[in-house]
Amino acid sequence: MRESIKEYEAVEAAAMKFVRSVAEGDSRHARELFTDDAVLFGFLDGELEHGSIEQFYKNVDTVSGGEHFKARVDVVAVEQTMAVVRVLEEGWGGRIDFTDYLLLLKIDGEWKCVAKAYNQNSDTIAR
Repeated sequence: MRESIKEYEAVEAAAMKFVRSVAEGDSRHARELFTDDAVLFGFLDGELEHGSIEQFYKNVDTVSGGEHFKARVDVVAVEQTMAVVRVLEEGWGGRIDFTDYLLLLKIDGEWKCVAKAYNQNSDTIAR
């Protein structure tokens, strides 16, 4: 059974905490979204990042989105206690485009992100 639009909106609102942190260069909002044991996987400038979500917080707190940063949130699926969100980012730090996938679980009535995997678009990799 498909979830209600209200539930999709709740997932989107949760994912916007991620976008706000990236745009502002302040992990404070994302820390509300991610569980303490959330994991991160992806390649940044060709180097594998994996492990604790703390690495994402470090990256965000070091570099803000910048004035030309843009993002789009697509709620891909909502299935009772699980949701998948795709976030498209353009121009992070003035040069990097990402596609992020966030895996969220509804824990104690709140949507929390347990995993983030991402791809850096190949034409934005520093050589």
